[in-house]
Amino acid sequence: MRRCSATSYAAHLVKGVQMRVLVTGAAGFIGMHTSLRLLERGDEVVGYDSLDAYYDPALKAARLARLEEHAGFTFVRGHLEDREATARLFAEQRPDRVINLAAQAGVRYSIEDPHAYVDANLVGFVNILEGCRAVDVEHLVYASSSSVYGANTKLPYSVADAVDHPVSLYAASKKANELMAHTYSHLFRVPTTGLRFFTVYGPWGRPDMALFLFTKAILCGEPIRIFNHGRMRRDFTYIDDIVEGVIRVLDRPAEPDPTFDPDDPDPSTSSAPYRVFNIGNDQPTELLRYVDVLEAELGIEAIRKFEDLQPGDVPATWADVDALRDAVGFAPATPIEEGVRRFVAWYREFYRR
Repeated sequence: MRRCSATSYAAHLVKGVQMRVLVTGAAGFIGMHTSLRLLERGDEVVGYDSLDAYYDPALKAARLARLEEHAGFTFVRGHLEDREATARLFAEQRPDRVINLAAQAGVRYSIEDPHAYVDANLVGFVNILEGCRAVDVEHLVYASSSSVYGANTKLPYSVADAVDHPVSLYAASKKANELMAHTYSHLFRVPTTGLRFFTVYGPWGRPDMALFLFTKAILCGEPIRIFNHGRMRRDFTYIDDIVEGVIRVLDRPAEPDPTFDPDDPDPSTSSAPYRVFNIGNDQPTELLRYVDVLEAELGIEAIRKFEDLQPGDVPATWADVDALRDAVGFAPATPIEEGVRRFVAWYREFYRR
């Protein structure tokens, strides 16, 4: 058995060897940043990505090029939903630990193309779980989402809350991932930790996210679409904080909770080696304040086009991060002013605007 205790990363270092970490979605936004951090500390990283055309493939290629500058990086191209290719990936690479960041993202797109979410987020995820079981992976850390809170209105969102009323297929697929992970933790003792990300932003971000869309539109003199007539709050979380949380969690494999009570179960823990955490800034920001900060950084006033709330969307998110802080001694805290400044500096350099 290769599975380790919560001190296992230190044990790797004492032996003078680093971990081999499989990062799926390595050419993605969070995947690239996470892979870079692992490489910089000396781990081997196997990146797996389909390089699909959901958004600009040139941006994904540029991210991948940054990773390929490191000798400890190996890239394998493939789709998670390809069962044979994923099984071969695990058999050949035999990772110590896995960070699953590959998924079909986007709440609104899940309404347009639901089958893409079933393929990537459900079929693909069970292939990841099977791979982890087959090679006895020490810890699987996977991306969940704040979207799982769905129709919940109690704020801040807590991992102790029930999340049984999704309002998009994307959210339902992420909730399903948590349930599937628990099943493998229970049946096969695969340690799994799900991370519910809250509105991640920063350099090298996704072009379908608000900050990217707003920046591009403002620089082009085009209107920005502001949904729910601006009456929205988001727990915007800077990418460096997300990566710090991911890696701290990776280094502490999930263990059974000795206080778990099946008569009054906590959804975020288990008698199995299973955990779920929120990773958010714990500082919800009005969307219009976000726009104000961006305008100030660009030195240009936006043309604001107010629209109704979109199907599948929610008016507010807010992460309770007490469980994360207690478990790993860290919680995100980057102010939006600093995060937006760094994003704009990257955007202007990358796109020469």
